[in-house]
Amino acid sequence: MVAVVFGARGSVGHHVAAGLRAAGERVRVTSRNPSAAQFPPDTEVVAADLERPETLPAALEGAEKIFSYAKPHGVQGFVAAARAAGVRQVVLLSSAAVVNSDAEHNPIAREHRAVELAIERSGIGWTFIRPGMFATNTRWWWTKSIRTEGVVRAPYPDAQTAPVHEKDMAALAVAALTEPGHDRRAYTVYGPQSLTLRQQVELIGDAIDRKVTFEVISVDEARVELGRTMPSIGVETILRLWAAGNGRPAQISTIVEEITGEAARTFAQWAEDHANDFR
Repeated sequence: MVAVVFGARGSVGHHVAAGLRAAGERVRVTSRNPSAAQFPPDTEVVAADLERPETLPAALEGAEKIFSYAKPHGVQGFVAAARAAGVRQVVLLSSAAVVNSDAEHNPIAREHRAVELAIERSGIGWTFIRPGMFATNTRWWWTKSIRTEGVVRAPYPDAQTAPVHEKDMAALAVAALTEPGHDRRAYTVYGPQSLTLRQQVELIGDAIDRKVTFEVISVDEARVELGRTMPSIGVETILRLWAAGNGRPAQISTIVEEITGEAARTFAQWAEDHANDFR
């Protein structure tokens, strides 16, 4: 039987595919454009697009389980194709936003919850991985200014978050796909440490062995800065999160160690893993 990985070129999906292969699973990955995708030579790659349900039957033929990310447009077609193929389990990369108190008013939470609900109602077994702040987001925000100027410009230097390493999200997904006991479970995962933005910048500086200056700017200035690399919905979400966490410890979790038996990776480890991104 086959494990199909959607989003296998993404920061989480490619670790999921690698983890499944290491566990002895037969893995099939999908791409909108397989000829342009760069996967290892022995990888089974099939053309598929979650927003085009007509492309899914071929990708899901013989599939027993799926790893996917949340794509609300086309989700009913995805569910129908998975049921028709006889898929038994879907592990979805969702978002911790769905459990926040403002979820009803948060567009990101609404989109992810819509996908969760469609899968819950499908009759297929499911596991939801709901990460908080992705550590990889810092590459969107700060890579260019660190590389070119050795500076990070942001408001709220004392805003605290608990960034999650993408390898930990993947490890939870692999465990759910290869071990019993995860059916109809939702795992909300935060990083193991609450760190201020200033501390995160310092840890990146340590990883690249270079001093990185933190320059405090206004929220309006930050909106412009972030808007150069992020969609507006993401910009407003991150600004709200930073404002809410200003001077307040962020929620952390131990779910990675509980499920995988391995300690969650710290932000310092993440910075070391991605040092070349900032050099």
